[in-house]
Amino acid sequence: MYKLGDKILYPMHGAGVIKQISKREILGEIKEYYIFTVPCGEMDVMIPVEGCDSIGVRPVVTPEEVYRAIEILGEESTEMTGNWNKRYRENSEKIKSGNIECVAEIVRNLTRIDRESKLSAGEKKMLSNARKILQSEIMLVLDMTREEALEAIERAI
Repeated sequence: MYKLGDKILYPMHGAGVIKQISKREILGEIKEYYIFTVPCGEMDVMIPVEGCDSIGVRPVVTPEEVYRAIEILGEESTEMTGNWNKRYRENSEKIKSGNIECVAEIVRNLTRIDRESKLSAGEKKMLSNARKILQSEIMLVLDMTREEALEAIERAI
């Protein structure tokens, strides 16, 4: 169980700090929830304490792992299918994994595709979300501002 002030990552929303643990009644059931703030979207997210492992909630990574993710941004793009629909599904699974290296690969690959040939609307949204997820973890782990983290990502690509 996490505690107040812990820095965690929720794969689909990004990294944040637990600011409250509270009990809420939803659909007639009282359950305990982590309420954490995601710095990139400036939003609060509620995660049920029970089952947070199954949805991929984890502590933020180490600074070394963040630096490795930033390195990945500058590496050669990995080969991806030309079928945007299949590529979208594969990338969705990678984001859900919560693996920072996978998210960095998605940001790198989709950014480069977008620069060359433009992405579909769905992939543009996915790129934006993946960038925010990566940016939020960089911010929390390396104690950077939103702008500094975004600049680190852009510079690396």
